[in-house]
Amino acid sequence: MADENAAHDAPERKLSYEQAREELTEVVRRLEAGGLTLEESIRLWERGERLAAVCEEWLQGARARLAAAMAERDEREGRAGDGDAPF
Repeated sequence: MADENAAHDAPERKLSYEQAREELTEVVRRLEAGGLTLEESIRLWERGERLAAVCEEWLQGARARLAAAMAERDEREGRAGDGDAPF
């Protein structure tokens, strides 16, 4: 079990959005299944919080990239943005 935990505790910065989301899904499944000690539950909860932060960081970055691409497109087309963000 220690090796499994070591793999799951890899630095979050190296995880792709999909990897973090998949691991977060597994963390939630394990917590919902129950049968864990308090210490295991806390450790999983903390890991889940870190993974959720990684996912949020990826999503914020994606939103920023999309907004920049849309602004660039509008600029090329000679339009000012109307202020309506798609998010």
